[in-house]
Formats: sequence, C-alpha cells, structure tokens
Amino acid sequence: MREYYFERECRTPYSECYAIEVDGNEVGRVDIHFTTGVAYATLCVGESLAEDEVRELVGEIDEKLVLSTDPFREDFVVTVWAGRESAVYSDEDFAEEEEAEEEEEELEEGNGHRG
Repeated sequence: MREYYFERECRTPYSECYAIEVDGNEVGRVDIHFTTGVAYATLCVGESLAEDEVRELVGEIDEKLVLSTDPFREDFVVTVWAGRESAVYSDEDFAEEEEAEEEEEELEEGNGHRG
C-alpha cells in the first residue's frame, strides 16, 4: 500500500482542496465539497494510475479527509479524472503577456505605420 500525503491548498466552510503526494512527488489533486449528509469529491490523477490504485486512493481520502471532517455522512460520491498535466497558469503569466503586447503596440504606433 502506498503512503499518501495530503497537503491542503485551501479551505472554505464547505470545501477543501488538497494536493496528493507519494514519496515527495505530486500524483494528483482532490477537491472535496461537503453538503448535509453527502460529501462530493473531484479526484484528478495521472493517467498511469491503475484502477485498483485509484480505489485505494479513494479509500484513503475517505478515511483521512472525509470521515475526519464529517464522520456521520451518508454517502461519499467521487468523480475521477485521469489524464496528464497540460499547463499551470497564474496571474503573473498573464501580466507578462500583457506587458509584451503593450510594448509591441507602442513599437507599432511609433514607426509611422497604421495597424
């Protein structure tokens, strides 16, 4: 059995988001939303994780995260997405892109050509 480590990224009164790590490597992410009696989760993992490993991970999430928050829940519904990481964006990325576009516009305006 793998040893999963859950690092909380954010928390609201009705939800929590965790990065999931094994041996220091991120293997997924889970967003959990609590309602009256039911906990819902969206689990995103790499496409290389086998079905039995996904089921094991769901069990760990239930035991370590859901039952510790809502031990009297009636159901735990998990939607699993398996794929690959495509990109990670932040405000900083978009700010750099906007600066480059502004510089390009300034150059075009200053060269006597109309765009």
